[in-house]
Amino acid sequence: MGVFYATVWPRWSDMDSYRHVNHAQTITLLEEARLQLLYGEGARHGADLVDGGLVVARLEAVYQAPLFVNGNPFRVGLSISRLRVADFTIHQEVHCGPSEDDKVGVVADVTLAPYDLENERPRRLTTAERDFLASWRSGGDEGV
Repeated sequence: MGVFYATVWPRWSDMDSYRHVNHAQTITLLEEARLQLLYGEGARHGADLVDGGLVVARLEAVYQAPLFVNGNPFRVGLSISRLRVADFTIHQEVHCGPSEDDKVGVVADVTLAPYDLENERPRRLTTAERDFLASWRSGGDEGV
């Protein structure tokens, strides 16, 4: 499949005094896009990553252009750039509008690790989870 596209809607309260989405709210929009892939698509394919527990291990966001609140949603492309036994990295590109032709405003790489909520410890990805994530691979490092 390669790239999953999510649509996220900025809220009026996401805007700072310069009329663009501030850093903390941008991170929230990135999370909303990830949930569409991991919870929405994942649940439909039997990979309950979010329900099973998932933690952010690392997040890097690079800002290339401001995201303005103007009544339009943002298009977010998501793909798996690294898949390992006990973690994976999602590469996200947030377009400044709803179209693939809109410039990219933010590029983020987020490493997530499955977590056993009941036993309060990290866990390995299940076969179903790995298969689901592998279907969204972008060609990054496979890892171990």
